Amino acid sequence: QVQLVESGGGSVQAGGSLKLSCAAAGYICNLRGMAWYRQAPGKERELVSSSSSIGNTGYADSVKGRFSISRDRAKNTLYLQMNTLQPEDTAVYYCVALCTYTSDYWGQGTQVTVSS
Repeated sequence: QVQLVESGGGSVQAGGSLKLSCAAAGYICNLRGMAWYRQAPGKERELVSSSSSIGNTGYADSVKGRFSISRDRAKNTLYLQMNTLQPEDTAVYYCVALCTYTSDYWGQGTQVTVSS
């Protein structure tokens, strides 16, 4: 059974840090990359960061310089290191497998709450 399991979410105060993990179990698809999305209450889902299959990375302007995406291919795990968190970073964070030939595969999400 294919699974993307996110962990590492929680509640922190502004200025704090969290590291999200996304462990992939089983074959998902022919990957063109992996990504983190987030969705805050009442807002549309937005792309936070992505990592292509050849190692290129990208970040939303709102998180540049604060967040860092990385992959451990041996462990089949994607990470998102989040530093200097702000209340506006509060959202459900989703790990996404970006698939070349099929629909992207989404994890179940993990809640991140940042208090001021």
